Parts: sequence; C-alpha cells; structure tokens
Amino acid sequence: MNFWLELTVSALLMIGGIFVLVGSIGLFRLKDAYTRLHAPTKATTVGLGGILLSSVIYMSHLQGYINVHALLITLFLVITAPVTAHILAKVAMHHKVKTMQSTQNEGLVDTAREQKSVNDEASSRNKGK
Repeated sequence: MNFWLELTVSALLMIGGIFVLVGSIGLFRLKDAYTRLHAPTKATTVGLGGILLSSVIYMSHLQGYINVHALLITLFLVITAPVTAHILAKVAMHHKVKTMQSTQNEGLVDTAREQKSVNDEASSRNKGK
C-alpha cells in the first residue's frame, strides 16, 4: 500500500478517535443536560465522520471502487445527530430540566416555556369547537 495513503488513513483514524474520546469525556463531565448535548452531537459526529472517511479511503483502495455504504452512514449521521439533539433540548426545556447557574439568557428559556403553554391552551380550545 502507498505510504501517503497509509498516512492519510492513519491520520483520519487518530483524529476521529481523539474527537470521539473528547465527545465521550464531555458527555460525562459537563454539568447539565443542555451542555451535555454539545459533546455527542458535535465532537462525536466529527470523530465518527473521520473514522468512516478513513474506511472509505482504505476500502476504495483495496476494492478498486468507492464503497457507498460508509458514505451513506456518514450522511445519515450528519443529518440525524443535530435533529436528535434539538428534539432532546426541546423536551428538556419543556420538562423544566434545571440549567447551570451560569447559564445566560435564562429569560429566553422561560419565554419559550410560556409560549408553549399558550399554544397548548389555544390548541385545546380549538379542539373543543
């Protein structure tokens, strides 16, 4: 195998592994649910993207053609991770999960919770008609 190809695959694996490690440590160490969402959605997505990209490069060299499966996994991961984090943050906000004391713009969270309760009341009134 070509030296530069081996170096590229090794570098992508190392970078991906470091990002996954940092994301896992961040998930464990961060203080509240909202900040914990950043670790797996950002760092781990980039880390797994690097690992999958190295797999695509290595397997395409061995097989002689590009492996589409790993590219589709990477695309699916990039699309679904932010959407899942957004949904989890909304659920935590509406279930009134506590934030850290140093959280800025706490009033925005309260405003969003009030808007949801007003929207729920309006939808329940419309159902009764």
